[in-house]
Amino acid sequence: MIRRFLVLAILFSTIFTSFGQREKVLNLPSFDKPLFHYGFYLGLNNNEYKASYKPSFVNNPQVEVQTSVGFNVGLIGDLRLHNNLNLRFEPGLMSNTKTLVFNHMPEANENRRTREVGATFLHLPLILKASTNRINNVRPYVLGGISYDYNFSSNENNSDDNFAGNFRTKTSNFMYEIGIGIDLYLNYFKLSPSIRGVFAINNELIYDNSTNSPWTDPIDFLGTRGVFLHLAFE
Repeated sequence: MIRRFLVLAILFSTIFTSFGQREKVLNLPSFDKPLFHYGFYLGLNNNEYKASYKPSFVNNPQVEVQTSVGFNVGLIGDLRLHNNLNLRFEPGLMSNTKTLVFNHMPEANENRRTREVGATFLHLPLILKASTNRINNVRPYVLGGISYDYNFSSNENNSDDNFAGNFRTKTSNFMYEIGIGIDLYLNYFKLSPSIRGVFAINNELIYDNSTNSPWTDPIDFLGTRGVFLHLAFE
């Protein structure tokens, strides 16, 4: 996941920096002067789980995560702290679905060894954005921050666990994210595509009620990690 993110980030930066060097006409010359501005964003995500196992289980194959592409949508509030530094609040919704395959369980009963985990998050990130000086109509940047994520689909308060077919995760989670992007100053608005990596800080797993659960007992930590393709309109 991290290697994929780095390759995409380098390719992304190279393509759009080359584009910026060809620009001649200066669009929106006063765009960055106001102290505060708004916007919105759309995006795609590809999220999976990072799992680590208890010492007695580390040598055995455990959980395989099959991912799908989800979507992001939200708003942007941007506060200019310095000519090259902005503080951003980007509340939004994030949705995706993952399928977990518990490889250590017998294949005879497919309903027991697979769990589909759908999730819709309220994503509340606080981001620091550090930009270079503007180059014609292009301005590369890096960003980093932390977020609080509320999982509407967590099943945390459901008393039924995996023995009843319910894979449970925590409702409240914390994540950090890093990314690289570029501001493109167009005639009437600023377009800001970016690539971001998102990583869970806390263990998201809710353990089954039984202490002999083949689904959750082997797992020491389960946390979201993913790549976002983020398109901001400001």
